[in-house]
Amino acid sequence: MALFIRDDTVDALAVQLQKALKAPSKTEAVRQALQRELDRVQQQRPLRDRIAKAQAMVGAMGASDPNFDMKPFTDEMWDNL
Repeated sequence: MALFIRDDTVDALAVQLQKALKAPSKTEAVRQALQRELDRVQQQRPLRDRIAKAQAMVGAMGASDPNFDMKPFTDEMWDNL
């Protein structure tokens, strides 16, 4: 099936990309661009998965100390400034 580009701006972008990639044709330049974009989109992990990973990392740290006092910790970290 053919892909016809009827937009002058898109055609100009294809020409620029062809030159930048030193591709033998606009078709090859567009093919590479589409493949790279498809690869990029497929590699993105959904927010749900990223949150689940962060929650698992927090869970692996163990339970928090209910007696922890942030003030002395912060003072020590800042060398009592």
